[in-house]
Amino acid sequence: MLHLRGVVLPEGEHREFWIADGRISTEPVPGARTLDVDGYLVPGLVDAHCHPGIGVGGPVSIEEAADQARTDRDAGTLLIRDCGVPLDIRPLQQRADLPRIIRSGRHLALPKRYIPGLGIELDAPEQLPEAVAAQAADSDGWVKLVGDWIDRSVGDLAPLWPDDVLAEAIAVAHDAGARVTAHVFGEEALPGLIGAGIDCLEHGTGLNAEQIDLLAANGAALVPTLINIENFPGIADKATRFPAYAAHMRDLHARVGATVRAAIEAGVPVFAGSDAGGMVEHGRLVDEIEALHHAGMSAEQALAAGSWAARDWLGHQGIVHGAPADLLVLDTDPRTDLGALRRPRHIILRGQVLS
Repeated sequence: MLHLRGVVLPEGEHREFWIADGRISTEPVPGARTLDVDGYLVPGLVDAHCHPGIGVGGPVSIEEAADQARTDRDAGTLLIRDCGVPLDIRPLQQRADLPRIIRSGRHLALPKRYIPGLGIELDAPEQLPEAVAAQAADSDGWVKLVGDWIDRSVGDLAPLWPDDVLAEAIAVAHDAGARVTAHVFGEEALPGLIGAGIDCLEHGTGLNAEQIDLLAANGAALVPTLINIENFPGIADKATRFPAYAAHMRDLHARVGATVRAAIEAGVPVFAGSDAGGMVEHGRLVDEIEALHHAGMSAEQALAAGSWAARDWLGHQGIVHGAPADLLVLDTDPRTDLGALRRPRHIILRGQVLS
């Protein structure tokens, strides 16, 4: 049992609360130990696009996935939306020492149209609605589609799914109470995804002004994964057999800052996701929060995108009575110094002080 006091975010009010049985209480708890700090109390960070279960070479073991999640935890990430992994990570959800995880199941793709070994490869696009129904039933309320990928027959990014199939598949997910997100880099897949009622876009580097306005009107979110987009020039350098694709990736990289800035200004809900796993190391969520700040968010908005706003979006509470006690204790105000997130005095997960 713990007793804490400090400036509680996002309200910014100085108050005290207690932790008992892993939950927050605004009522005094007899015998609680007072934590020796009076700083800034921040709801645990949220990585809205993370892959515990994917490494540089593809799928990893459940033990390696646990190590990845632990690395994220030690950097302050206490809630992960797994954005598609190739193994069953339910065992990680049962561990009290690891971040809470929202499972999105496996990527849905077509043969040779995504990274080998990561997704479920359907034999034909028409199978998508049935596959979405299965993933919706097996996940924690999210389904992940691969919206576009390089098509070697045309030498550039191209959509995977016809518009009518997308509309049916997303309707199936919504009927099941699930939300749908999609990996999408280029421009061609966006009209079909947005028109079908997609709930979220991952990366979204090809968005134009009209599509950004549609996202805002629909309440659909964007998780731009800016620190992963920094890999685009390197990807292009290796794509010597596909010059159109290489040029396209360089162009998307060059304008991503303006694209994300336009989304922020239009009121699109934008959240922090590191895309850790594969080309991005785990534990880098604060880098993404800072990248969102550089892209046009205020420091407080960027912090919210990786903390309390992301929690609201994903259905998890912040620092309120009855909520799970997942929070960071900082010495300085992260609303004016995001670097404070790199120096937590304490990380508290499920009511236990980890550091």
